[in-house]
Amino acid sequence: MKQSKNIDIIINDALKDAITYNEFVELINELAANNSTTGEEKTEALINYTMLNQRRFKRWNKTLKVNDEAKNEIVKYKNPTTWLVLTESWCGDAAHVMPAMNKVAELNENIDIKVVMRDEHPELMDAFLTNGNRSIPKVIMLGNKTNKVIDTYGPRPSEATKLVNDYKYTYGKLTPEFKEDLQRWYNKDKGQNTIDDLAELLKK
Repeated sequence: MKQSKNIDIIINDALKDAITYNEFVELINELAANNSTTGEEKTEALINYTMLNQRRFKRWNKTLKVNDEAKNEIVKYKNPTTWLVLTESWCGDAAHVMPAMNKVAELNENIDIKVVMRDEHPELMDAFLTNGNRSIPKVIMLGNKTNKVIDTYGPRPSEATKLVNDYKYTYGKLTPEFKEDLQRWYNKDKGQNTIDDLAELLKK
């Protein structure tokens, strides 16, 4: 898609709107309490997903741990970086991926997480599509000194991405049954694949 504005301007505009990870968690808590959701659509299904994600965020924020091998790599990272995350409150993958991202960022003061809503920033989202899709959560890693894109990550950790791609290749699309299996995979993985992926990216 042709961008009507320079990508640097698009990113800077998004950063002005961005909130912190903790503010995003508080937003989800508020939305769940008021039977609402982020995004352009306020359907019953998306509201229910937001309420489910509120419980997931709460659980992972309390229980998720960073393994020692990943921690050793994370603390070495010296480049001041902002992780700009495109997401929505109803996104099932985000409820598992973002708490793991936050645990990584908490270990290194050089990593700062900022969050924006996908539907509020279509130009930014369209500049960072995944296989032509507006898939979230999408992390845009920006060097603070240059404000240039260092890397991207998402919407899913590497093992989950392979599961999804293999299933699509075999069956053509993701079924409700597969999506339930994917949630079980996330629950079993406990954020470790995301943490390991991010630790690997920080080596670059």
